Amino acid sequence: MNLRRTFAVSGMLGAALAMPGTASAAPPSWAPAASATIHPGVETTSSSGGCTGNFIFFDGAGNVYLGVAAHCVDANGSTAQGRCAKDGAQPLPLGSPVMIQGASKPGTLAYSSALAMQQLGTSDASLCMFNDFALIKIDPADVSKVNPSVPVWGGPVGVGPAAPGSQIYAYVNSSLRLGVSALEPMKGTVDSVTSDGRGYGVHFGSGPAISGDSGSGVMNAQGQAMADLQFLIINGASTNLVGDLGLELSYLAAHAPIPGLQLADGTEPFNPNAATVLPA
Repeated sequence: MNLRRTFAVSGMLGAALAMPGTASAAPPSWAPAASATIHPGVETTSSSGGCTGNFIFFDGAGNVYLGVAAHCVDANGSTAQGRCAKDGAQPLPLGSPVMIQGASKPGTLAYSSALAMQQLGTSDASLCMFNDFALIKIDPADVSKVNPSVPVWGGPVGVGPAAPGSQIYAYVNSSLRLGVSALEPMKGTVDSVTSDGRGYGVHFGSGPAISGDSGSGVMNAQGQAMADLQFLIINGASTNLVGDLGLELSYLAAHAPIPGLQLADGTEPFNPNAATVLPA
């Protein structure tokens, strides 16, 4: 995870966005949630290091994907100041192998917001900072092992934003947590939203997300997929910065579309009162 000492996060909530892409494709037949080995929160490892996957996606051709942060598949991911060329980002090429926890074969990098922005010569500071999303195509041999439900919390239920002061829910999986399951589900609040709605400052009651948690999915109080974890600010409050998933997906749809791409809703109901979460 990239570390930042200062970054201003303020402003109004961005507009609610529906998941881009058509809704005509039927979802694949998912593995039972209790036995699936690939799901939101599994660890991913590429030549640039390890991170945590966020949500499951599928497209009109029946391909299944795991979402990650773009800086998790970037040779300079831990030191670049953003996702654009001006920031020093060096995204891996499409097709690069990515190991997925629970899979028998590597997945392949199918989309990187960093690659898309570099090809377009993007320099907008907020876009370069918060448009931090990538997709790993899961090998067809492993699709039968996938379930889109978020462990502990259940859901997601579509895509949506969050307002300052509202509750959020995440599931993280850094190797630094040593597999302690009680440290993986996290509950927190939204502290602030950037003026363009692309980024949120969030605070988790049990402590901030740490290196290796990057890319983890964040859900809002309604169980909607809201954001992915991106940065930690060392500011006394240890604020995490997350990128708005709806806007990241809208960028993908506009600049590197995957026909029929859509978020896979969880097969398990969203449960904001899970008893296994550590108290604040």
